[in-house]
Amino acid sequence: MGRKKGLPEFEETAPDGFDPANPYKDPVAMVEMREHIVREKWIQIEKAKILREKVKWCYRVEGVNHYQKCRLLVQKYLDSTRGVGWGKDHRPISLHGPKPEAVEAE
Repeated sequence: MGRKKGLPEFEETAPDGFDPANPYKDPVAMVEMREHIVREKWIQIEKAKILREKVKWCYRVEGVNHYQKCRLLVQKYLDSTRGVGWGKDHRPISLHGPKPEAVEAE
């Protein structure tokens, strides 16, 4: 047996049945949404790492002229790192806070 050739297939869009107003309504869609969010965060983090390596290379190659020659690359890197990473997703408290108390029906 050998390795499978080809690329793995991933869903690149958010799940269809996920309801942000009631995330626990469909547990499968909630898990798929969580996996989608994690995958997108990793993609953003890896893009920032690639840009950081390009900035390092540009600084080494350009030497004293790196302020002028690498300006656009540094701006792209800084823009890619804003709001990226764990704990910076700015989700509303309703999605990850405590469950609201059930109101008793009379």
